[in-house]
Amino acid sequence: MDMLMDREVIRNEALLLLTYLTREAEEIQKIVVFEGVFEKIFSIIREEGGSEGGVVVQDCLELLNNLIRNNASHQVLLRETIGFDPLVSILKLRGNTYKFTQQKTINILSVLETINLLLNGGQESDPGKGNSSLTNKTVLVQKKVLDLLLMLGVESQWAPVAVRCASLRCIGDLIVSHPKNCDALASKVLGEEPQVEPTLNSILRVILRTPSMQEFVAADYIFKSFCEKNPDGQTMLASTLIPQPHTINHTPRDEEINMSFGSMLLEGLTWSENESDLETCCRAASVLSHLLKDNIQCKERVLRLELEAPMPSLGGPEPLMHRMVKYLALASSMKSKDGKTNSSGYLYAQPVILKLLVVWLSDCPSAVQCFLDSRPHLTYLLELVSNPMATACVRGLTAVLLGECVIYNKTGDSGKDPFSIVDAISQKVGLTSYFLKFDEMQKSSVFNSTKLDMPRKSLTRSNSASMAEIEDVDDKETTEQKSEDHPLLVLMFDSLFVSFVKGLEANIRKQIVEIYSNPKSQVAVVPAELEQTSGESDGEYVKRLKMFVEKQCHEIQGLLSRNATLAEDLAKTGGSGSSQIENRTGGRSERVQVESLRRELQEASQRIEILKAEKAKIESEASNYRSLAVKMESDLQSLSDAYNSLEQANFQLEREVKSLKSGGATPDLDIEAIKAEAREEAQKESEVELNDLLVCLGQEQSKVEKLSVRLMELGEDVDKLLEGIGDETELPEDDEEED
Repeated sequence: MDMLMDREVIRNEALLLLTYLTREAEEIQKIVVFEGVFEKIFSIIREEGGSEGGVVVQDCLELLNNLIRNNASHQVLLRETIGFDPLVSILKLRGNTYKFTQQKTINILSVLETINLLLNGGQESDPGKGNSSLTNKTVLVQKKVLDLLLMLGVESQWAPVAVRCASLRCIGDLIVSHPKNCDALASKVLGEEPQVEPTLNSILRVILRTPSMQEFVAADYIFKSFCEKNPDGQTMLASTLIPQPHTINHTPRDEEINMSFGSMLLEGLTWSENESDLETCCRAASVLSHLLKDNIQCKERVLRLELEAPMPSLGGPEPLMHRMVKYLALASSMKSKDGKTNSSGYLYAQPVILKLLVVWLSDCPSAVQCFLDSRPHLTYLLELVSNPMATACVRGLTAVLLGECVIYNKTGDSGKDPFSIVDAISQKVGLTSYFLKFDEMQKSSVFNSTKLDMPRKSLTRSNSASMAEIEDVDDKETTEQKSEDHPLLVLMFDSLFVSFVKGLEANIRKQIVEIYSNPKSQVAVVPAELEQTSGESDGEYVKRLKMFVEKQCHEIQGLLSRNATLAEDLAKTGGSGSSQIENRTGGRSERVQVESLRRELQEASQRIEILKAEKAKIESEASNYRSLAVKMESDLQSLSDAYNSLEQANFQLEREVKSLKSGGATPDLDIEAIKAEAREEAQKESEVELNDLLVCLGQEQSKVEKLSVRLMELGEDVDKLLEGIGDETELPEDDEEED
């Protein structure tokens, strides 16, 4: 940081080193910002001459971008200390404004990247990201950055394509989710008196006229940002869509400046069946889709528009929607004799027109009604969804469009109601094949979520030259991949549209399952057998009718059940081939076998669970009896010990008696009588306790025998369960029993 104030050679090397150190190291970024790097950066830029400066200016801007990228706190510090004035001043072209050297182009691209980082705010996880982004947008518009961006992106057609595209993307980021900035853009005019026109008209002309696909996508992003959550802006633009008789005769370019926005858009939507008009029509369709997104009033208004036929012999006026379907069909037929498309326009024309129709029909029953008013529309979609020459994206979007004709269909007309649409899909395409189109679309490059969330590539020394010289890479790429989706569709089909389509897909699957499970009620012809026969009493007739109705109810319930099962299987699995529908008989028999086997398996499982419960109960009872037997054996041991102590006392008394006899004691005492009486009393007490114990043991022995038999039935080893019981408390032998 100190070396930045050293002499030029050392300063430049230190600056280059800092750009490498601050790319990912957050701690180093904090140190550099704390050391006051912002002041030093803009000081060096002023010394070098701003955008006209050399590579040092590029290094300074790269260092600045490293410090503020996804870092709201550093952006706030820059805004509150230095401000955005030094940054905005770099965009002001000095000297020869018509001359763009390579280094000048790189410097301007670096400044535009800085502005883009400020407009996007901090990281997604940063709670202050939204406030930081909105504040930056407000302050930048106050600093007149919108005027400078319009000068670079719209008015300076001599500027390099890369600069124009980056400027247009910055305008889109500047107005998205910011109503005041949207109003500011809508109120601006470009040009000089008397040749002035609204800014949005000029941007629309860029979309319709530019030869660069990348510039078209960048300008289209402005209308997407302008219309997002801006119903008033959408209504304002849609109100200018007024068909005029001369619309079909393309206005000379010198008179276009006097045309309204709607007239210019409708002129772009007309097509005289040559390829350049197809591409222009496709671009106008993309702008129209932004005007209609999530706005029922605009959809209804545009539905009422009718365009005159290109030639009187081709019929009278027709709705704009029908004209767009015609363009969709004609785009697929614009191929040369060898089967290859004439240019890359075809590769994105069909997806973009399909996107318009998908957005238009979404949540708009009247649009669905208008679409189905022409029977060939449905027939064409059924052919396109199964066309092997179409890309996965085209087939998938066609499937979504067909699904919208089901879920947003409120008509009850025969042949146009939801059940008729589902029936046509089932017969012409097959439900399995139809659901498979969704899976193929989600796997395509256009709907690949990992690619949609990729951030824009940062501008560094290593890639700056290549990014400054970009022109149109799509023509070279698409000539090599004619059968794949156009690479720029990834930019046009953003993550919001992809999520919108995924939500539609889930609703379509659910609705088709419900329709298949509950088909519409139809008026049936009364069979002749329901008429009351002559001589049949009223009671018998009512009884016969009741039996007939019950039989029909059972059959209907069976059909509904099978129908629901089939539809659910198809919706969940997406299908594994159309053969599952063609071979209904074989599939039904297999399903019956599987169901019977499943029921048998469930019954066997239930029996096993019951036996397991019984086994657990018996084992619990055996454990209780085992503990009770141990207790009884313990009581018997205690009784045996008491009996032994009594015998020992008796033996002691006998010894005392003998000693008294030998000592010459008086013979008055009848020793034998006393001994007999004592033994008799002891035997009585012992017999009573032994009898009680034997009764208990007999009862327990019978229970143990029953439990042993039950355990053997359940496959348990009884001997192992009883092993070890009674070994520890074995009764001692009664040596004195004979005495």
